[in-house]
Amino acid sequence: MNDTTRRPIPARIRWLGGVTAIVLVLQLGLNQPLQTPVSPQGMLNFQLATTGENAIAIVESWTGAGLGWARASLWSGFVFAFLYSTLLILFTNHLLVDRPGIRERKAGRWVRGLFVAAGMTHVAEYSLMLVNLDSPSDRLSLSATLLALINYTALLLGIAGLVVIRAARRHPIHTHHA
Repeated sequence: MNDTTRRPIPARIRWLGGVTAIVLVLQLGLNQPLQTPVSPQGMLNFQLATTGENAIAIVESWTGAGLGWARASLWSGFVFAFLYSTLLILFTNHLLVDRPGIRERKAGRWVRGLFVAAGMTHVAEYSLMLVNLDSPSDRLSLSATLLALINYTALLLGIAGLVVIRAARRHPIHTHHA
């Protein structure tokens, strides 16, 4: 039998992954009442509204109880941003444990930076969208859309970086037993 075994994902990362998944499911549930003919994708349509006119039409389609769901979705988004950013940074650190090379460390710094940027732009975007709920404008709508695009791009590039870091391994993460 080989003297190496796969190194398990630490309990704190698994736990944080579970909590993050629960908040994601909560957000998906909060999005259901926001799906209207004007915003068939709910909050995603509001994120990508780009103009005050589009934002006004979406907000009007949520008038009444829908606005409460929208606020709850946006406020829970702050928690979600913190959770997913922290989870992805810890997971990046885990993948780099046995990668002492300079190139891997540089890639890891970039990947962690992308996840921090994603979390920060998510918070800024959701802050703008909260204001945009009360007084939609072209400036707020376009700014929120640009931040959403930066957020999604940073997440995609960061996840691609994780794939590269993982694929660059010649051996799986492991521990040596004496």
